Amino acid sequence: MKRQAPVFLGFFVMGFVDVVGIATNYAKKDFQLRDSVANLLPFMVFLWFAFLSVPVGSLMNRLGRRMTVMIGLAVTAMAMLVPLADYSFVSLLIAFALVGIGNTILQVSLNPLLMNVVGADRLASALTGGQLAKSLASFLGPVIAAAASAYAGSWREIFWVFAAVSVLNGIWLWGTQIPEVSVTPGVAPGKELSARDSLRLLGDGKILMLVIGVICIVGIDVGLNTTLPKFVIGRCGIPLEKAGFASSLYFVSRTAGSLAGIPLLRRFTGKQFLAWTAALGMAALALLLAGSEIWLLGIAIVLLGFAVANIFPILFSAALQQAASYQNEVSGLMIMGVAGGAILLPVMGFVEDVGGAGWAIGCLALAWAFLWWISRRF
Repeated sequence: MKRQAPVFLGFFVMGFVDVVGIATNYAKKDFQLRDSVANLLPFMVFLWFAFLSVPVGSLMNRLGRRMTVMIGLAVTAMAMLVPLADYSFVSLLIAFALVGIGNTILQVSLNPLLMNVVGADRLASALTGGQLAKSLASFLGPVIAAAASAYAGSWREIFWVFAAVSVLNGIWLWGTQIPEVSVTPGVAPGKELSARDSLRLLGDGKILMLVIGVICIVGIDVGLNTTLPKFVIGRCGIPLEKAGFASSLYFVSRTAGSLAGIPLLRRFTGKQFLAWTAALGMAALALLLAGSEIWLLGIAIVLLGFAVANIFPILFSAALQQAASYQNEVSGLMIMGVAGGAILLPVMGFVEDVGGAGWAIGCLALAWAFLWWISRRF
């Protein structure tokens, strides 16, 4: 447990990326931005997953998993200081680009590092535990931002908290001895797979399907995180400060879903669980789009949080088992799928400019349908 604690705290730091959702809404208000322009903030975060994930997977073979995680923590801490030094739309773009770079490094390296401390037989439930820690940070983000706005004069004070936790995590991990796997099993000592070699792993149809699945679930998650407050404002006519409850409710239900998933994933197969949660997600999305009263929207948001909670660890665990000899490289490929947030958000932003938040959220139905289709071919 001593070795696991700083690793799970790393997942908590990983959850800081979700502050981009509430930050997008505050930036839109502070700088009078259109939705398509405001959505450049989350785009700047998730763009880096597409370009850096595979190279970081290869880099881990040289630096080791623990050192790679510490680099990600350092970049994350640096990113949190930028909007404190200067608050403008340009500085926010720079800050969230750094958040994206740091989070890419963390997501590629933390998931395999977790296997170093828990073992392959417990990976699925351990990854769910990591997602629980990440969800807790995601839930606390809007709460801390609202408290900072009310009591400290600005929501931006949240960045001091996030920077301090990132630095603390790096120091703790530095002082913790963790067994290291520095060379990919199956690769001759002294020889590393290049980024091109890693991409060739997509020739495995199941790996490709799982990567596309990650694109879908991340697009759903980030799309809901960014759009739910605006959707609730449009349906219920409440101010942004109160509509932020939608993000908090979504994250707390996602956290509860991760907690419930730890024992459930030990009892049921990933294929069964994926089919059930994808079906739940489609039903909850239909309820959200049909609802107009705040209590009904709240129920739909809770169900969506439960549906999203465990899909990523199911897909990730399945990919590592599919290509067990290339864990670092497969981790990079799977995290490259996190760029789904960058792919889907600009589309949602333009749809929202034309038809409103309801049409933007409706775009997520196709992603839910694809995840259900994956569950039939697992």
